[in-house]
Parts: sequence; C-alpha cells; structure tokens
Amino acid sequence: MQHSAKYLIHAEIRTSGVVERSDVVGAVFGQTEGLLGDDLDLRTLQDSEKVGRIDVDIDSADGQSFGTFTVASGMDRVETAVLAASFETIERVGPCRAECLVAEIEDVRAAKRRTVVDRATELLQEFEETAVVGETLVEEVRKQVRAGEIGEYAGLPAGPNVETSDAVVVVEGRADVRQLLAYGIKNAIAVEGTNIPDTVAQLTRERTTTAFLDGDRGGDLIMEELDQVGDIDYVAFAPDGKSVESLERGEVRSGLERKLSYEQVTEGTTPREAFAPTEGGTVAATESTDGGAVPDDAQQSTHPVTDDPADAGVTAAAGADSARPAGSDTTDDEQGASTAAGSATDEQTNDDGTAAGERTDREPQTLAGHVEAVVAGDTGQVRLLDGDLTTLADADVSAAFERIADSEPPPRTAVLDGTVTQRILDIAAQRGVGQVVGATTGDLVKQPTSVRVRTAGDIL
Repeated sequence: MQHSAKYLIHAEIRTSGVVERSDVVGAVFGQTEGLLGDDLDLRTLQDSEKVGRIDVDIDSADGQSFGTFTVASGMDRVETAVLAASFETIERVGPCRAECLVAEIEDVRAAKRRTVVDRATELLQEFEETAVVGETLVEEVRKQVRAGEIGEYAGLPAGPNVETSDAVVVVEGRADVRQLLAYGIKNAIAVEGTNIPDTVAQLTRERTTTAFLDGDRGGDLIMEELDQVGDIDYVAFAPDGKSVESLERGEVRSGLERKLSYEQVTEGTTPREAFAPTEGGTVAATESTDGGAVPDDAQQSTHPVTDDPADAGVTAAAGADSARPAGSDTTDDEQGASTAAGSATDEQTNDDGTAAGERTDREPQTLAGHVEAVVAGDTGQVRLLDGDLTTLADADVSAAFERIADSEPPPRTAVLDGTVTQRILDIAAQRGVGQVVGATTGDLVKQPTSVRVRTAGDIL
C-alpha cells in the first residue's frame, strides 16, 4: 500500500478438504466480486491502493484445511467493516465447502499509540534520572569544584588545606581524598597502601590526627601500622564492607561524628570493632557537646562542618583544648573555673558530683554525682533522671525494666547499680532513653544507635 494501513482485518477460514494458499486468495476475490458494488470491489480497492495484499496462513490435517488470512485497509472504519463482513459470505474454497469468520478488526494506529506511550514513559524516566535542576545543579557544581582541588603533599594525594590545617584526616587512597573533598573536607591525606610514608608519620605527630579508614581488613592493617609509626588521636571507620570512597555524605558525616579517641580502644579488640559496638565492639563513641565532631580544618572541635568551599578552609587554633581525648587529666583550677561557668561535664566535678570546692548533702547536680551515689554506694537501686539530671524515681534494680517502661515522663538517663542487659537496653531504646549507665554491661547482641551505654568506670 502507498499509504499506511489504518486497520487490519483478521479472518479465520476452515474447509472440508485440502486446499492451498492460492485457492483461498481466489475464493476471497471471486466470491466477493460484485457483492459490494464498484466502489468496494476488492480488485478496484487494491488498484487504488486502499487495500493491501491478502496474507494467507493455511495448514491441512485429517483431510481438512484451516488457517487465517489478513487484509490491510486504508479506508475509514465503516467501509472497512463492510468489507470485512463480506468475507463471511465465502462458502466454497476450490472444490471444498468453507466457513469464514472475521476474528477482529485491529486499529493499527491504536497499537502505534500504545507503543508511543510506552516509549515516551521510558524516555521521561531516563530524563528525570539524569536531569540536573535547582539544588541538584548547585550541588553538582560544588562537587566538581571540590574534586578539582585535589593536590599533593610531599608527593601524596591530599586536600588543599593539609599544609596549613591544625588537624588532618588520614585516609587510604586518592579516591578517598577526592570523596571527602566533594563533601567539603579539605584536610585529608592518603597513605596509598599499608606502607605508611615517613611524611604521614611525622604529620601525625605534629597535628591532631583522625584516621578515617575502610571497613575491612585493609583498614585494620593500616591502623595497626599507623599506631606503630605515628601518633593517632582519633579513629573512625566506614561501615563494615564499605570503603570511604563509596560513602554518601550522611555516612561520612556520621562516621566522623562518632570518631573515638584512640585511648578508648580497649585491649583485645581491633579499632574497627571498638568503633562499631553493634557488631562486637565494647566502646561507645564519644559525645560531642557541639552536636558533631567532624575533623575538618573548618572544625577542630567547635565549628560546624560547612558545605561551602569558601568557608571550609577556616581553622580553629583554639580547639586544641576541646580536642583533648576523653579521660585526660583535668586540673583542680580547670574544674573550679568550669563549674563556676555553669559547665555540666562529668570531668569537671568532684567524685560525689558537687561543684569543685563545695561538698553538700543535696541531690547531685551532675551525672558523675548520681553515678557516685547509686553505683559506688552499692545501693542496689536504679535511678531515673530527666534531661536536667533531676531524679524522677528510685527503685530496686531488679525492677529496672518495669520502672523504665512505666515512667512518666520517660527518663532521659538511667543509672543502675547492676548489669546493663539486652532487655533493659531494648526498653530504653523504645522509651527514648538517651543513655544507660550501669556497674557492668552484659552480653549485648545489638546496641541501638539512639542509646549510649556506659559503665560507672567510664565516668568515675
């Protein structure tokens, strides 16, 4: 046909004897000739290219023939339907009796429209996945700019601020440095393998150093050598089985905020195990009083991480004191000054929890004071505290689970003269308890990230 077909007439035919394709074609032309007049005569329609050729598919079995034939039509719907109905008047094919039935008239354009819709849907989905608009565009530009800033420090891949920053982040390879740059962390340097360069070892002795390594055996080996040749202050790891270069922004931020002071790694565990208490470790991550401890040259200890490249290079020279590892000694003068300023940190109080230079019988005002009173006093009790460290309830430690479950309002801290069990930890997580302090900890199969578990020894 010169013009595209609009409709396809699908017909079925069955004969009482064996016939061939040419017999069917002849029957269609011969038995419809003159039936519909000159305007709808099949030969005339083919000559004017309003009807296409007749496609026949015929088979024979058991002395009979059966099959289908298809006719393409470029006429309108009414004319096509009339032509299709004429095919059902066929009674003989060759010398055999025959029956013909029109199965359907297919709208070719409708089928094409369905194809168009399906393909358009696929194209739109692909377009939306790759489209860069609005905030995405800004973020892509920032990422490209930061990734382009990767340089070298003594021949090693490093961020642009390694040379001037008071703090550095030691990572494994160049790809890790590039990934941290994309997230605004410009003070990272790569060791490029397990053979730690002397340059990096010397750098760790001169700067506040955080080792941010892959969550695999390679990260353990690099950490082990860094401990031997350098001076590491903090440790952070990617989740088990992941590398730093594959982390999303939130995973990088979370990993660095939960960094551990290296002194917190207990004997008998690897740094990675200690960093991930939910997977067998024994040390909880240090808390940050400023809402996050991401080691960037933009934040030594008190400045928040910034995503803007222009702001990411600010250093905090005064952050050295606040970056002191947990558990370091504090002088009496420092304790008194901090207490007078209203500080509530545990390290800056007397053993009984009162302010430096002052000892009274009133209720403790600090967590250390409550731990001293409950655990060190061998009371065999559990004490529930609110966010201001005010006592909500005291009860026998055997009823700790029930008291945490029933307390109204829910406690923020639970101090118990006993063992922190998985059962207590689970109900604490359900009730929104922020931390649980016990005399000891039991075998914890899983530890919710929302609850910090500590022992009295950690605090006192």
